[in-house]
Amino acid sequence: MSAFDDVLAANAEYAQQFANSGLTGRAARGLAVVTCMDSRIDPLGLLGLAAGDAKILRNAGARVTDDVLRTLVLAVYLLGVERVLVMPHTDCGMAKVTDADVHDLTQLRGVDTRSLEFHTVPDQDAALRHDLTRIRTSPFLPKDLPVGGAIYDVHTGRLVPVAI
Repeated sequence: MSAFDDVLAANAEYAQQFANSGLTGRAARGLAVVTCMDSRIDPLGLLGLAAGDAKILRNAGARVTDDVLRTLVLAVYLLGVERVLVMPHTDCGMAKVTDADVHDLTQLRGVDTRSLEFHTVPDQDAALRHDLTRIRTSPFLPKDLPVGGAIYDVHTGRLVPVAI
């Protein structure tokens, strides 16, 4: 028995009724969403979207890292993205630790992670504002690209816009 038998079996059932073969890979609604990897977040569902409507970029803490910027450049110039929503969430594990905490935890298992930056979030509001500014001022993205931020409440399902 494999560690992945459950997901492979679920995929076999999914594939029997798969109906999205006609999607092009472009963001049909022109939207990219940067959000957290937290499994409580259903980005398409909470935004009223369907498969093919948006590009979803997920990482720990919904941070705008260099890789997210690289992906946004590709999404804008190749895949039909015309607006970006950065959407961190309440009760985020990345807001409960520091990079030093993570390094200490991994060190207990004999793993040295000091060469990695985890982009933990000691102040979620400040981190979101920083990340929005990072997208808006990127020399690689259009200056008029609409960029918005909102915090998703994992306990109520509500999205709270953040004005800048």
